[in-house]
Amino acid sequence: MYYRFDKEKASRRPGITPLKEAIDQMLDRYKLRSRFDQSYVVAHWDKIMGSAIATRTQKVYIKDNILFLQIESAPLRNELFRAKGKIIELINREMGSSLVQDVIFV
Repeated sequence: MYYRFDKEKASRRPGITPLKEAIDQMLDRYKLRSRFDQSYVVAHWDKIMGSAIATRTQKVYIKDNILFLQIESAPLRNELFRAKGKIIELINREMGSSLVQDVIFV
């Protein structure tokens, strides 16, 4: 006996909210969206900026829409300082909102 996919039986019943939408509603209702987005950026720093920059980054955190970075390499810090606008654009495009407005190198 083989399993056959039945599209009519697989459709969602009315009144049932998918898990993704329920989590999004919860984040919006309890005003946790910005904090969740901030932790996402920190957790996925290597994916957003690439492994070469991520391995030389010691600390990454966001406070009051400002991204704070501690870079161990002075030449890389100087290069990233010149590319502040691109870093802000990359993060905001990844998040789909204006999460970061400035970058400060510690």
